[in-house]
Amino acid sequence: MATTSGIKSWAEDDRPREKLILKGASALSDTELLAILIASGTRTKSAVDLARETLALAANNLAQLGKLSLKDLQTTKGIGQARAITIAAAMELGRRRQIGAVIDRQKITSANDAAELLLPLLQDHTHELFCVLYLNNAQLLIKHEFISSGGLTATVADIRMILRNALLLQAAKIIVAHNHPSGNKTPSEADKKLTLKLRDAARQMDIELIDHIIVAGAAYTSFANEGLL
Repeated sequence: MATTSGIKSWAEDDRPREKLILKGASALSDTELLAILIASGTRTKSAVDLARETLALAANNLAQLGKLSLKDLQTTKGIGQARAITIAAAMELGRRRQIGAVIDRQKITSANDAAELLLPLLQDHTHELFCVLYLNNAQLLIKHEFISSGGLTATVADIRMILRNALLLQAAKIIVAHNHPSGNKTPSEADKKLTLKLRDAARQMDIELIDHIIVAGAAYTSFANEGLL
């Protein structure tokens, strides 16, 4: 049986797998973990080489890697559609793991709690999405859903649909959120007007708008924290 002292003699494609077996996944670099997903190299490049080149597309940043489309990933020579799909699926599983941890906890009592759920839902998209969290009186999460999507700089939220769904779910409180693909977390005037319009409409139905979160990459702005509600 091979030992750690023999790793250098193994084929480069095999080293990440063997290292994981011997030392555990946490001992591997991002490149080595990605190489395991890629599985094998080409005639001229190892899986590690392909992983290194793919990470370079994302400036060696996993958050940026999660934003790459299948087409983007395939610009690395040797990464075809099947390998690109594998990488994209792994990125999505990572996001869902983050989301699952918050959903299991259920209670949302602060902007930080909401952001823990909303960042993995919104931060990797290159177009704007609008999301709603429906809560009961105890601020336990009933459901989250996407209401609408837009282009690179704007999205439209249907206030009637948000409130209709809140009534159907018997939600007493809501948190809304959308992303700014530009990376600018500052609320626009349109964001402020929409928020106040939604707040006032919700009050007419005895539903409280707790917050509006703007996600910009790994950062966020809370309307509640900024005194904008």
